[in-house]
Amino acid sequence: MDFSTYVTGLTMGLTLIVAIGAQNAFVLRQGLRGEHVAAVVLTCAVSDAILITVGVTAFRQIAAILPALEPAMRYAGAAFLFWYGAKSLKSALGPANALVAASGTAASLGSILATCLALTWLNPHVYLDTVVLLGTISTQFPGSETSFWAGAVTASFLFFFSLGYGARWLRPIFANPQSWRVLEGVIALTMWLIAIKLLTDG
Repeated sequence: MDFSTYVTGLTMGLTLIVAIGAQNAFVLRQGLRGEHVAAVVLTCAVSDAILITVGVTAFRQIAAILPALEPAMRYAGAAFLFWYGAKSLKSALGPANALVAASGTAASLGSILATCLALTWLNPHVYLDTVVLLGTISTQFPGSETSFWAGAVTASFLFFFSLGYGARWLRPIFANPQSWRVLEGVIALTMWLIAIKLLTDG
């Protein structure tokens, strides 16, 4: 393995993934609530790994068909994000006791995974970052694409596990219901801003 290329893949992967987005906001929320954290971070990391693999191995072919799929994905993704944002806003404005991490009925694993997969796979920007951008960069390292791929995949696993399980350190702050109101409000705003960006990018 080419270690310098691995580090480049790791650095590029972290640079792209650290930005606050719909997926990251969802992982943070689940980490704070302590609900199905392992399943959520694994789903996000494995999804990224699949997309990065496709980008490194066949980005030219995927980039060619992406323009045909992009409009449908963009509108579907925007619709889902508007809905999820409204759901978060409703939580922010709802009864305070419903916002406490340890209270209430935990959502089912199936519904959590469905939401996680939708936030991941319905966002065209995910494909542009992982498939097109990382795939393009990987071609700068002929013969060392595997090292670049390994670094980028490591970045995804490292980030999502750190975000999901590191959120527990913030739980004392979110013991205050008002903190949950702020978080849900920020998540709602984030979802809507991303949805608007999806609709105006076209």
